[in-house]
Amino acid sequence: MTTAAKAEYKALTNEEAEALVKNLGLISETELSVSEIGDGNLNLVFKVTGVNESVIVKQALPYAKVVGESWPLTLDRARIESDALIHAAKYVPHLVPKVLYTDSILAVTIMEDLSSHTIARKGLIESNAYALLARDIGIFAARTAFYTSDFYLHPFEKKRLVQSFSNPELCKITEDLVFTDPFFDHETNDFPEELRPDVEQLWSDAELCREAGLLKYQFLTQAEVLLHGDLHTGSIFVKEDSTKVIDPEFAFFGPLGFDIGQFIANIALNYLSQHHHSQEPFNRKETQDKLLKTIEETWKTFENEFSRLFREESTEPFAGTDGVLENLLEKTFTDAIGFAGCEIIRRTIGLAHVADLDSISCSDVQHYLKRKALKLGASLIKTRSSVTTIEQFTSRVRGA
Repeated sequence: MTTAAKAEYKALTNEEAEALVKNLGLISETELSVSEIGDGNLNLVFKVTGVNESVIVKQALPYAKVVGESWPLTLDRARIESDALIHAAKYVPHLVPKVLYTDSILAVTIMEDLSSHTIARKGLIESNAYALLARDIGIFAARTAFYTSDFYLHPFEKKRLVQSFSNPELCKITEDLVFTDPFFDHETNDFPEELRPDVEQLWSDAELCREAGLLKYQFLTQAEVLLHGDLHTGSIFVKEDSTKVIDPEFAFFGPLGFDIGQFIANIALNYLSQHHHSQEPFNRKETQDKLLKTIEETWKTFENEFSRLFREESTEPFAGTDGVLENLLEKTFTDAIGFAGCEIIRRTIGLAHVADLDSISCSDVQHYLKRKALKLGASLIKTRSSVTTIEQFTSRVRGA
């Protein structure tokens, strides 16, 4: 990987993205084609292709595409994303795309092409199962967390990394869209009028809003480990024998349970959506059972791997004290359940929805399942301390 500086920022055209790849010699072929394939909210994404080789050129825009230039965003998130991928590659190189080039001025990262994979959300909506997904995400979350925690790093190195991954603008998006706006009558919220009675009931639930506020405070203040920060099924590429975590531009130091909570929430939303997407009853049950097993295996893999690393590699003197690991994992699990509840609610009535539910063409069915999601999310937030095992969590999802 090399890093270069350009004179000034400008949004790339297809031709400029192609020229950049040619000039860097990242593809040896001379005849290339390029297309802009980005469908996200924050970036341009170009695929530059030869006959036998291809790469992805990702460029941050100085505003949110979903809103427009009235919502400016820092270009430094491109540096944070590439640094997070490079850092993760130290510990889970098989679970992230290889970074080939970065340019902090152009806010560009060039990385390996993952066209042989499918976005996990799309594959799961189609009722596909991926045998490695749960284990890989559990390993990813455990290793990237432990190796950036105070249990492993020298305090000076930990604090240096916290500064390097300070990400206030992207964190503010999460603070607003996940933890704040969905719990108030805010203009960013987006839901059909048919759901208004359910949403207004949520807004008026004092216990729910108090507990959501406490979870937000944890997000704001607990710089425990380096997080992906946006670990949903749209940020994961999958195929039968491979999992790749992408798009860590929201990376920052936060509470240990946050990434796991986001991931299991999105699997839970897909579970609900399968009431529609899996039309045949037997196939539906099989698909939904596999989704619940994915949730359970993800947590158990995370717990086992984090515990192994904690016992074998921790440098903190108190790590050997009885109860330290157990209490940490208990808190992390409770937090993850609460964070999952917030994610479920915000993906249902907030600004950024999920295709799992929004792709359901029958509005009556979509609204019915979204009501289920709102009730599930609210219940998880309010009663997270009483959910003490991952099986209890999946039982809640099954009973939603």
